[in-house]
Amino acid sequence: MAKGVRDKKKIGKAGVILIVISVLFVLLMLVLPLVSVIVNSLKEGFGFYFNSLSTKYVLSALGVTLLATVCAVLLNTFFGLVAGWLLTKFSFRGKQFLATLIDIPFSISPVIAGLAYIMTFGRLGWAAPIIDSINNTFGTDIQIVFAIPGVILATTFVTFPFVSREIIPVLNTQGRDEEEAAALMGAGGFRIFRKITFPHIKWATIYGVILCTARALGEFGAVAALSKTRGKTFTLPLEIDALYLAGSSDSITAAFAVSSLLVMIAIAVLVLRNFFERREL
Repeated sequence: MAKGVRDKKKIGKAGVILIVISVLFVLLMLVLPLVSVIVNSLKEGFGFYFNSLSTKYVLSALGVTLLATVCAVLLNTFFGLVAGWLLTKFSFRGKQFLATLIDIPFSISPVIAGLAYIMTFGRLGWAAPIIDSINNTFGTDIQIVFAIPGVILATTFVTFPFVSREIIPVLNTQGRDEEEAAALMGAGGFRIFRKITFPHIKWATIYGVILCTARALGEFGAVAALSKTRGKTFTLPLEIDALYLAGSSDSITAAFAVSSLLVMIAIAVLVLRNFFERREL
C-alpha cells in the first residue's frame, strides 16, 4: 500500500513538472511573441495605429486577403465534400492514389507551389499559348501570374487538404449501411447525401472550413511567388513584410500594427474552432 502511495506521489510530481514545462513553453513560444506584437503596434499611440490600418496599401491587401480566402474556402469545401464522399462511399481503381495526391500540399514547400504555377501559367509556361489564344479570340485580358487569379490559386493550393481531411475520418467511421438502406428504399443520391451523409459531417465540415480560413489568411510563400504589385496583388502578410523591410521606425511600427490585425483575426478563428470542436464532441 505504501509503495502504491509513493508511486502516486511520484506521478503527481511528474505531472506538475510536465504542466510547468508546457505552460512555460507556451508562454515563451506563443503568448509572449503575440503580446510583443500588440505592444509594439501601439508604441506610437492609437492615432498612429488606426492610421496605419487605414492606408490604401493595407486596405487593398486586406481586400485581396479576404477575396483569396473566401474563394479558397469555397473551392476547397466543395472539393472536400466531393472527395470525402467519393473516397469513403465508393470503391474504384486508383482510390489510394487519389487519397495520396490530396496530401501533396502538406509535403511541398509553398514557394515551390508558387514557382510551379509560374512555370505553368507564366510567359514560358505550357498554358501561356492557351491563355494568349483566349485573349486574342475574345478580346479579354486574362492573366494568372502576378495577378489576383494567381493569388487565389496559390491560396487554394496550400489550403487544399484541410476540409477533406476533417471529413474523411468521420465518413469512414459512419460506414455505408445507412446510405445503402436508403438507396434500397428508392432515395436518390443527392437526397441521401442531404438527409443522411451531411448531418454526420456537419461539424467536421465547419471545423475544416475554420482551419482552411486560418491557413489562408496567413499564407506567405506561395503568394509571394505569384504577387509583385503592392496595392494590387499584395496580401496582408506581404504588406507586413514590405512595411518591415522599409526599415524606418514608423514603417516597422506600422508593420506591427498590421500584424496585430492578423493576430486578432487568428484569435477569433481560434475561438470559433474551440466552440465548434466542443459542439462536435
